[in-house]
Amino acid sequence: MDQLTAPRATDRNSAINRLTASVVAAVESAHIDAAPFYHLQLSNIFPQDSYAAMLAAMPSAEDYRPMRGRSKTAEQTRVKIDLFPEYIRHLPPEKLAVWSQVGATLCSEPVKNAFRKMLAPALERRFGKDFRTVGMFPIPILTRDIPGYLITPHTDTHWKGITVQLYLPKDESATDIGTIFHERLPDGSMPKTRQMRFAPNSGYAFGVGDDTWHSADPVHNGVKTRDSILLTYFVDQGPLRILRNRAKRVGNFVQNEVRNLI
Repeated sequence: MDQLTAPRATDRNSAINRLTASVVAAVESAHIDAAPFYHLQLSNIFPQDSYAAMLAAMPSAEDYRPMRGRSKTAEQTRVKIDLFPEYIRHLPPEKLAVWSQVGATLCSEPVKNAFRKMLAPALERRFGKDFRTVGMFPIPILTRDIPGYLITPHTDTHWKGITVQLYLPKDESATDIGTIFHERLPDGSMPKTRQMRFAPNSGYAFGVGDDTWHSADPVHNGVKTRDSILLTYFVDQGPLRILRNRAKRVGNFVQNEVRNLI
């Protein structure tokens, strides 16, 4: 049986440890690029058999719920599933086994510490030399974009400390729909400087800052869905941020339960 779907507790722990080791290795061996801002380019994030299991266990359309964000489309073109146990518990058992292990991996301390280590220059620039002591609250979300989705150049809110996106395509037939990075010039223009390839088992990460301008061109009709995992580390320091992070998780859980009851 694939380790990613093994049902026993000991096998589940073994699967999570294996996934965690793979993600940490991918982060620590990531390509580093300082232009237009400091970021990591990730590849071979999950073991190949685990990645195949994730693609086979993609939730059904009705399992997702609308995701609020900065997309400039009038219709709902992005949906999500939070990869926390309380959100995914309604999935069929075979899919639940896969995504619960992925969620646990992405919330693990070794993965968080790997991103902190590799993004140290960007984090120190924002938080100072004691950046390692700044709390980070991980929220992993499985997202799905459909044709028409787009988002204009923006920097992430300062509630966020680290932004990670892990791409989940089946093949390399639409590498042109990856996230675009921009440089902001003195005249206010923001030319495209880098574009991530929407390739299987790849992704990127950056420490959120005032210069981390990024966007996404419209998902074209040659793509049925653009699936990815957004792993966001929210700054978790001070009573306001700590309370906000946990209150949002509880609030989202209540909304999800109401939706499932309806």
